[in-house]
Amino acid sequence: MSYKPPFTINAKIINLLSLISEKIGEFSLLKKQPFKLRKASRIKTLAGTLQIEGNTLDEEKITALLEGKRVLGTPREVAEARGAIELYNTMQELDFKSQKDLLKSHKILMQELLKDNGQYRKANVGVGGKSGVTHVAPPYGRVPDLMHDLFEWLKETDMHPILSSSVFHYEFEFIHPFSDGNGRVGRFWQSLILYNYKKIFANLPIESMVHQRQNEYYKALEDSGSAGESTPFIEYMLEVILDTLKDVEKENIPNNTQQNAQQNAQEIMDAIKKDKYITIKQLSVICKLGTRTVQKIINELKEQNKIKRVGANKGGYWEVIK
Repeated sequence: MSYKPPFTINAKIINLLSLISEKIGEFSLLKKQPFKLRKASRIKTLAGTLQIEGNTLDEEKITALLEGKRVLGTPREVAEARGAIELYNTMQELDFKSQKDLLKSHKILMQELLKDNGQYRKANVGVGGKSGVTHVAPPYGRVPDLMHDLFEWLKETDMHPILSSSVFHYEFEFIHPFSDGNGRVGRFWQSLILYNYKKIFANLPIESMVHQRQNEYYKALEDSGSAGESTPFIEYMLEVILDTLKDVEKENIPNNTQQNAQQNAQEIMDAIKKDKYITIKQLSVICKLGTRTVQKIINELKEQNKIKRVGANKGGYWEVIK
C-alpha cells in the first residue's frame, strides 16, 4: 500500500467503536422486528444532508417530492433535492471501492446544477468559513492522482469499515475534488461504505444527526486540517454514529415506552436542577440518550411549562418551573 492517510487510533476512538459495535449487536437480535421508520429515516437523511448546505426544504417538502408532488422552493433547491433523492435511490447499485461510481454519483447528484457534473474540478478552490477561507484545497492538477491514491487505500485497507469510512470522508473533503457538491458526496460515500458493512445503516439517518451538530462538523474538519491528520474528525463521526444508533433504538424498541419517557424527562429535569448551564450534549451523555431524543424531551417539557430557557441558546441557562 503506497499511500496511508495520517490518523491516530486513540483510547477515545477505541471506546466509541466498542460502544457502536455493542449497539449494532443489539439491533442484530431484532431481525424479526422490521424497522418502522425506514422511510422516515431516508427522509431525515435527505433533508439533513441538503440543509447542511443551506437548502431550506424541510422533511415535509422532501416527502412531497418523493411522492411526486410539487413543492414551494427555489428552482435550485428543488433540483438539489431531486438529485439527492435519485442518488440515495442508487445506493444498492454502487461499488464504494470504485472511483468510476464516485464520478457517476456526482453526475447524478449535480446533473441539473453543474455543467461539469461527474468530472473532477478544473480550477483551484478554497473552502470558506465564518472567518474567511479555512482550507485551500490541493491544486486541481493533483486531484486525479490524489483520488487514485485514496481509492487504492480504500481497496486495500483492512481497517474497520466504521473507521475507514470516516477517514475516507475527511480525506475526500480535504481534496475537495469537485467544483461543487463535495459535502453531499462525501457524506453519501461514508454512508455507502457503512451500508456495505452492515445493512442496518440503511435505516440510520446519520446525515440528519450531522446537521443537528453542524457547527461541530465544520470544527472537526478544521481541527483535523490544523492537526494534519483526520483523528478529530474520526472522533466526531463516531460520536454521531453512536448518537444516531441511540435515537433509532428509542424509536424502534418501545419497551415500557410511557414509563421510560417519564423517567427520561425526570432525569433531564434533575440534571438541570444540578447544573442550569448544562448543554444538550452533556444531557445526552448523562441520560444515555441521543442528542435528538434529548432535544425532543426538552421541547415537550417546555410545552408542558415544566422548564424554560432564560436568555439565548449560547450564554443562557435552564430553569425548572416549580
